[in-house]
Amino acid sequence: MGQLKSKHGGLDPVVVPNVHFSTNDEGPPTYSHGLPSTVISDVESSALEGGSKAGLQRFSAYSTLDMVPQQGHYAKTIMQKNLRSRPSLEALRKAFKEADAEIEVPTTDSGDSSLPDSGTEELKAPQAPVRFGWIFGVLIRTMLNIWGVILFLRLTLITSQAGIVLTWVIILISVAITTITGLAISAIATNGKVLSGGPYFLMSRSLGPEVGAPIGVIFSFANSQASALNAVGFAEVVQQLLQASGIIMVDRLNDIRIVGVITLVFLLLISLAGMEWETKAQVVFFIALMSSFANYLVGTIIPPSIEKQSKGIFGYNSKIFIANLAPNWRGPDGNFFQMFGLFFPAVSGILYGVNICGDLKDPNVAVPKGTLLAIFWTTISYLAISITAASCVVQDASGNITDIMTANMTGDCLGQGCQFGWNFTECIVSQSCHDGLANTQEVMGQLSAWYYLVNVGSFAATLSSSLGYLVSAPKIFQCLCRDNIYPYIGVFGKGYGKNDEPLRAYLLSFIIAVAFTLIGDLNIIAMLNSSLFMAVYTIINFSCFHASFTNSPGWRPQFIYYDKWVSLFGAVVSFVLMFIFSWWAGLVTLIIFILLWLYIYYKKPNLNWGTSIQAGSYNIALSASVALACVEDHVKNFRPQCLVLTGPPTQRPALVDFVNSFTKHASLMICGDIIMDKKTRPQEATDRLVKWMNKRKVHSFYSPFPAGSLRVGARNLLQASGLGKLKPNTLVLGFKSDWEDSSPESIEDYVNTINDTFDSNYCLCILRMMDGLDVSDQFNFEVNQAFEPDESAEKRDQQSSEGEPTDDVTVKGDSNETVFQDDQGKKTIDIYWIADDGGLTLLVPYLISRRKRWSRCRVRVFIVGEQLNKEESRKEMLALLKRFRLDFKDVRVLTDCERRPQTKNLDRFFDSVAPFRLYDEPQEGVSVAQNVPWKISDREFEAFKLKSETKVRLNEIIRKNSKRAALVFVSLPVPHSDCTSALYMAWLDTLTYGLHCPVVLIRGNQENVLTFYCQ
Repeated sequence: MGQLKSKHGGLDPVVVPNVHFSTNDEGPPTYSHGLPSTVISDVESSALEGGSKAGLQRFSAYSTLDMVPQQGHYAKTIMQKNLRSRPSLEALRKAFKEADAEIEVPTTDSGDSSLPDSGTEELKAPQAPVRFGWIFGVLIRTMLNIWGVILFLRLTLITSQAGIVLTWVIILISVAITTITGLAISAIATNGKVLSGGPYFLMSRSLGPEVGAPIGVIFSFANSQASALNAVGFAEVVQQLLQASGIIMVDRLNDIRIVGVITLVFLLLISLAGMEWETKAQVVFFIALMSSFANYLVGTIIPPSIEKQSKGIFGYNSKIFIANLAPNWRGPDGNFFQMFGLFFPAVSGILYGVNICGDLKDPNVAVPKGTLLAIFWTTISYLAISITAASCVVQDASGNITDIMTANMTGDCLGQGCQFGWNFTECIVSQSCHDGLANTQEVMGQLSAWYYLVNVGSFAATLSSSLGYLVSAPKIFQCLCRDNIYPYIGVFGKGYGKNDEPLRAYLLSFIIAVAFTLIGDLNIIAMLNSSLFMAVYTIINFSCFHASFTNSPGWRPQFIYYDKWVSLFGAVVSFVLMFIFSWWAGLVTLIIFILLWLYIYYKKPNLNWGTSIQAGSYNIALSASVALACVEDHVKNFRPQCLVLTGPPTQRPALVDFVNSFTKHASLMICGDIIMDKKTRPQEATDRLVKWMNKRKVHSFYSPFPAGSLRVGARNLLQASGLGKLKPNTLVLGFKSDWEDSSPESIEDYVNTINDTFDSNYCLCILRMMDGLDVSDQFNFEVNQAFEPDESAEKRDQQSSEGEPTDDVTVKGDSNETVFQDDQGKKTIDIYWIADDGGLTLLVPYLISRRKRWSRCRVRVFIVGEQLNKEESRKEMLALLKRFRLDFKDVRVLTDCERRPQTKNLDRFFDSVAPFRLYDEPQEGVSVAQNVPWKISDREFEAFKLKSETKVRLNEIIRKNSKRAALVFVSLPVPHSDCTSALYMAWLDTLTYGLHCPVVLIRGNQENVLTFYCQ
């Protein structure tokens, strides 16, 4: 049998070596090979269709490398080595002959490439996990989860107090909230493949881990609490039966606790047995519930006996119906919102299908279809039971058959029973009635055809709901644990068996449920549970709204019957009701959510799920950028937006930290990386550099650009960087410390970059460090040829003539820390404002001085003046700084700038430019300088001699005054068009020579960036 051969002699990834596909009725297709077998899901295997060879080797009409669209290219769970990946652009762009030689495709007689003949036997496929359809997986389970303790034990009591009208209002509002939430969760669940984890999985993948993880914790807790709620309801029914039989173990409260805990132990054992046993139990519970409902409805139409009449049951009667239409509030808890909060847990089980979405055959179909139908049928049942009970049973009854009215009875008769020949006045007056709609939770049993069958239904409803919640909570928590968002909970994420059952999480949920069961009060647990579920519904509805509102191309739910504004309305209503039901429970829930959110917000887990928060961030940034384009520039709003030529930022951390110290949270910063080999940087390398900046808390963009030279790259970055008004206005360079040893072309390139900057009307900053900026030698980085490695500016002299101590270290060992990350204490920031550039020389130091690390530094401003009017110049500058609202009060006037510099310093300058001097005379009418334009001719040297001496003298003054400075700013001299690049570099070198702190040569574009006007 033929097989595809690659250039290197290996198997081409289009072939799946030694693979056998098999299908069965119980689970999805599986494949096996020499390695352990791996299961392919139903959806993913459909593209392969039973291992079809044609399905594995379909090429486009353009090339044998170019493949037609295949589902396997988009699935994450199929191993990459088992399916041929989509070729890269680089592979497709190779020359035809080279691409043809890269791969050989032998074919059979039929023309189809064949699978390799492995010669090995197919390994037995692992047993497929149990998968459920929409009826057994969602519809029945959700209905059982919704029908719970409230249905049999509290619905008739709520009807007696709220009346038929308000009870229907409560039911319909509750159902409206759950329906809106059901529509929202259906839309979210059909927007991609759903794995296990329920609402947590959906919320975290929709709104991100910051929102999804807290909701996952709260929802898991709420499910465990709901399991306790239904266990307590079951225990109440059992306790009543035991009490009726004369059996009391301790007292009523402790009997409920004991029975509730025993019930949870029994349900835990069913859960640990696996999903198959849990399914069988749910089927039994469903049959029992249907029988109970039928028994109840039959009982309502059977004429009541004398015994039933003594309990207030008189069959369908318009008088009873009318009397029970209005509310009849009783007791301190008799109000609408208390009844609302008590009832709401009866409809909160709608998320069961989502909770077990990992066990469904097709969650995209099962979740919306099963959930919405379950809401519909359970709503019908609640409405029917409330109206039938309120149409057949009076409010108060004694249960005593001797209260029947006879002909010789005299006196007043109170209550609804008087109209039917019964006098319950005595118990009504003494408030001792034990029967009737308002006094007992056994109305459904008393009204039914056979009392004990309703008890069976009550057992089925409470046990099925309790079991459902006890199964849901661990599966949600397991998914949360496996995402490793919160510490110390990963141990609960381990799964066991073919269904990956979270046994450890089961035990944790059981412990939580037992804790709430020990409360023993059904009403208290119900109110707490309502607040927790309202918090979950708030996030679910907001998630649907946010995903729709952000208009992300990735939001394409298959379920389209939702509306973003309706979802927002559902979110607002759910949030408000969370506090109305129980303000303290709502407040506690909100505080817990905020604390869990803050942990993730500051931890920033490395997770990328393509959330709507990310889409929303893009929309906000895009809208703001477009709106900013319409905003006119004003000097008051000027910000130094910097393009920093860092090369790879990791190589020049000091340059990155310097600019970040005055742009962070204030203005734009772009790290430009000019790549000399004209090849784009791989995306993985770019991502590593961005992660490095993020870890360093540098707020900057990274922009690599291939170019043939520094000047070309810088010029293109100057023109193309930024977007609209978010465009750089300042170029930041590192000082070329090795200029004396560099090629003339390299020096010319560097100086021309400065000229291009001013031609583009940009501001300019050049940073020089004592030990250089490049740390690539220390950390074995690859050197970017556009940024030659810097050497110490002191390589010629180990120490300056003044003997300044070398106490500042720029890069500290392997920590890659710089001086800009250290607290500078009470040092000084010295500004040598030699030339008026519009104020940038003052603005940048001011922005740096606002940072915590530099806030204690004293800012000193040095200006050039004359001895005769020294004090006047100082006062004028102080007044100007005051009008600029800059709190710089230390101004010093330099009056000796015109003095001739010391001979040794002047000689050092002459020595630095000596290799670049041109001493030859013109030959044959052609100046030698035309052939070597970087050389300094004698005429040029003499013409600029006075300027050169001024630079040397300024350096002496700077070194004298700024021995202990933390940072020095010096006005950058603008390069003259007739000044050679070597001479200009000598000026810059001379100005910044001998300083052991960072020195910044800075120059604005001669336009104001400071103003003392308010408009």
